[in-house]
Amino acid sequence: MNALTYGLTHISVAVSDLKRTQLFYQKVFDMELQYAEEDFIQLSTPGAQDVIVFTKAKDEPIGSSGGIHHFGFRLKDPKDIDIVVQKAIDAGAVIIDKGEFVRNSPYVFFRDPDGYEIEVWYEETPQQ
Repeated sequence: MNALTYGLTHISVAVSDLKRTQLFYQKVFDMELQYAEEDFIQLSTPGAQDVIVFTKAKDEPIGSSGGIHHFGFRLKDPKDIDIVVQKAIDAGAVIIDKGEFVRNSPYVFFRDPDGYEIEVWYEETPQQ
């Protein structure tokens, strides 16, 4: 018997400053605010069904991922990598690494204001 899902729908991340986090992710990824409370916000990527829940940290270590190395966003067009890099720099990100995994498969790794590592890459999929 199989239990079918829609796949990964969201992650939840502890942050130190909700407003700063919201502005960062909106600047870099054009994310849209879906829901806001005093202790958390939900942002989503335009045209996708993903959600990142950012929670105001209470006792959790901020920037510590507990075994998760990074989370990633897949580009629709490999030529957009430089746009993302510039938007990340403009938003205050620290670039960790940039290059190509294989020809025409660019990537960049950077840290958000709380130190979480983010990957943005392009990869051809069977649907393309």
